Amino acid sequence: MIKRPLLQPFILRLKEKRRFIQVLAGPRQTGKTTLVLQALNEPGIKGYYVAADDIAGPGSLWLEQQWEKAHLLMQKEEALSFVLVIDEIQKIPNWSETVKRLWDEDTRNQIPLHVVLSGSSRLLLQTGLTESMAGRFESTYIGHWSYQEMNEAFGWTPDQYAWFGGYPGAAELINDESRWKRYIWDSLAETSISKDILMLSRVDKPALMRRLFDIGCSYSGQILAFNKILGQLLDAGNTTTLSNYLALLDSAGLLGGLEKFTNDKARKRASSPKFQVHNTAFMGALESMHFEDVRMDPARWGRVVESAVGAHLMNNSVIGNFSLQYWRENNFEVDFVLTHKGRVVALEVKSGYKERRAGIEQFRRLYPESKIYLVGRQGIRWEEFIQIDPMQLFG
Repeated sequence: MIKRPLLQPFILRLKEKRRFIQVLAGPRQTGKTTLVLQALNEPGIKGYYVAADDIAGPGSLWLEQQWEKAHLLMQKEEALSFVLVIDEIQKIPNWSETVKRLWDEDTRNQIPLHVVLSGSSRLLLQTGLTESMAGRFESTYIGHWSYQEMNEAFGWTPDQYAWFGGYPGAAELINDESRWKRYIWDSLAETSISKDILMLSRVDKPALMRRLFDIGCSYSGQILAFNKILGQLLDAGNTTTLSNYLALLDSAGLLGGLEKFTNDKARKRASSPKFQVHNTAFMGALESMHFEDVRMDPARWGRVVESAVGAHLMNNSVIGNFSLQYWRENNFEVDFVLTHKGRVVALEVKSGYKERRAGIEQFRRLYPESKIYLVGRQGIRWEEFIQIDPMQLFG
């Protein structure tokens, strides 16, 4: 049994007398279901778990039936409080309206039912929550596993984490790397696209989205204009379509596109994205070479290291509520720019795989109040940086 740092706080919240709806959002295979099931096995917690993902076409009636079943089980157990867990809630159309109605009915009838909702699509969960659930829920993001978690659970080194990423379910496969690559691509990436995006969002060109994901993973850590990669996508499309598809991939915890740091909102929206994988496992799964071979290639390994730093920042930006961007003006470039409550932090990653320009000095001249950090041999070693809470950089 693997216990994430979130487990004990989650258990304590379930034991509180105050009722609330606990929402767990995050990518597939990051431990949401395991977290919930471990909590339900704790002494003093009684509950009922059900997954909408296991039902063909679940709707509001099915949701009401699960709610009533939880009521009956609570009466049978003679429990003073009870936990209803509905996994993959975003698979139910208009789920928030039904949950709100049932929750308010329980409130009026003083039924002490706690509710936990989980889902793999952050975007769809947020849409439902903002529509009608204000004041009724607490949200927790369950992101990709950090280096500390993979190290404690599997004894991984920083190099292994940078290459194999933060998927605990794939850890036992890394000694057979060909099998590991197939698992990452078929069971994680493709399943996330087909179940968390294509089944729940309108995507007119699924092949185009999949090709965008392939190219974005291959170019993780690089700034590319959409119109420059259209020719590589092997399908007709436009920059607006690609931007929308990238937003969907980002919401599923697969691939993001960092915006340019600027005070000009119009220029920010029109900027070319800097592709960034949420989990470096996707880069490794696409690479024809294996871990040990890439580790000996400075150029390829440098890209992996920079993307590992970026993935660490991206996953923590959701939890820490800071903005993550990049900066580029003319020939000057800064890898990552973090902003939080008006404070600015600039990060330069010296991985040695590409020629660097004097971007960090120029950035400091333009933004003299910013904090500047170097990740590399002359600054914070990247192996140490991926163990740091990025919010500490603002202190």
